[in-house]
Amino acid sequence: MDATHEVFNQPAALTNYNVFATNRPLRDALRFNAPGLDTAELERLGQTLGSSEMQQHSRLANVHTPQLHTHDRVGRRVDVVEFHPSYHALMALATGTGLHGTPWAGGAHAHVRRAAGFTLFTEMEPSTLCPISMTYAVTPALQGNPAIAAEWGPRLTSRAYDPRFVPAAQKGGVTMGMGMTEKQGGSDVRANTTQATRDGRDAWGERYRLVGHKWFFSAPMCDAFLVLAQAPSGLSCFFLPRWLPDGTVNALRIQRLKDKLGNKANASSEVEFHGAHAWLVGEEGRGVPQILEMGTLTRLDCALGTTGLMRQALAQALNHTSQRSAFGKPLIDQPLMRNVLADLALESEAATALSLRLARAFDGGSDEREALMRRLLTPVAKFWVCKRGSHFAQEAMECLGGNGYVEEGGEGMLARIYREIPLNSIWEGAGNIMALDLLRALRKGGAMADALDAELAPARGAHTAFDRFAASLPARIDEASAETDARRLAQDVALAVQAALLRQHAPEPVFDAFCRSRLAGDWGHAFGTLPSGVDFDSIIARAMPH
Repeated sequence: MDATHEVFNQPAALTNYNVFATNRPLRDALRFNAPGLDTAELERLGQTLGSSEMQQHSRLANVHTPQLHTHDRVGRRVDVVEFHPSYHALMALATGTGLHGTPWAGGAHAHVRRAAGFTLFTEMEPSTLCPISMTYAVTPALQGNPAIAAEWGPRLTSRAYDPRFVPAAQKGGVTMGMGMTEKQGGSDVRANTTQATRDGRDAWGERYRLVGHKWFFSAPMCDAFLVLAQAPSGLSCFFLPRWLPDGTVNALRIQRLKDKLGNKANASSEVEFHGAHAWLVGEEGRGVPQILEMGTLTRLDCALGTTGLMRQALAQALNHTSQRSAFGKPLIDQPLMRNVLADLALESEAATALSLRLARAFDGGSDEREALMRRLLTPVAKFWVCKRGSHFAQEAMECLGGNGYVEEGGEGMLARIYREIPLNSIWEGAGNIMALDLLRALRKGGAMADALDAELAPARGAHTAFDRFAASLPARIDEASAETDARRLAQDVALAVQAALLRQHAPEPVFDAFCRSRLAGDWGHAFGTLPSGVDFDSIIARAMPH
């Protein structure tokens, strides 16, 4: 007698599925960038990530956010952050799968394999990947202090996860973070005021005492950090551990945790250094180039992370529209909705192609061309993929209507993605920083332009729109001096490289639709404005998550 209506025409949640096995664009990009790669571990990770259990951990880690405890019950300073058990479950999965420092232990296609896993993990929970990303990125920069690199390196590549707040020597595995920005400078780190005073020398090299602060200091429960401070010879890079070699706690004070728009499961903090001990990494006065060896890799992860969030947003939109009916047939069969979904699918696959190609450049070692592509594609991918993310998430959310705007249930993941996805565009250098970095790379001369030309060569002659678009780039690159044009150039280099990659490992309908819309200009200013002759059926079928 209490029943008022029957609930129907509400889609079932997208759960208990394999996020790797159902991602055809990612698998094709892997075959292209890492031929012969054993994907068994990625298959297992994909099945675990798509499970209802891990989706529940993802939700709980973001609902029950980190809590800062500055003092214990009797008033002693402790500076610890407490996390929900689901956060630790996610961290254990990420480290156990080798998404942190494991590629530095060696192996064929190690960075591409790790990139694919990172992208898959981001689909389910991106916040916990902040310390994972920094732990991955720190190894090259840490080589500036051989003694510390030798002692900490094995723990950074270990797959053991130990969240205890104890000295690193008592742990099988550790995590690391970094701290660059201060209140007065933001991205202008040369304005930093934190002071480093020499304090002697020991087994770890030149030791200093740091006095100052950091305004954004993510994952403060990491075991150590690379930070920037002003030394006698200028801005320098330092290794700052939470625990000192003598077993005492370092003088790092966590002032408060940031209340952020998204990224809720990750603790981002403001800290002060009260004479904290730190050890020089690299040369005094060379802090920015030293720590940017770390920043280059975290920029890769920004592109990978946005790629994963795009894919999950698309998967949620496809799952919903394939089950929800309106005006007499499933939404996915409505012509205009098909245009929207196909357009989103193109954007998602292009992001996957560019991000995985950039990861392959890091597997290139000392190869000259791959080194050039690392330098060129890092700012390009970080700028363009991340810049597209927010528009993408909003359009995917609109496919679900009001259901996409709520926080609960499987479809509530879209609301979390929408809040999360702007971060990757901001963190590690916002859009202007990336576009200007591209200009700096291009000003180094013809080798960079030649490397780009070789990257585009496989697609020449395959589509008239591509040929016209690619032909316009060399002159613009030769004249790459006007900062006001830097964003447009970064966009167009990204689009050209994406098209060339799609030509090599995507079906013809995907490549053709991408060229017609993104390169020939037969496209509007919003998603869902593809030309009518596009093969919507093939593009949508390829993107389906089930």
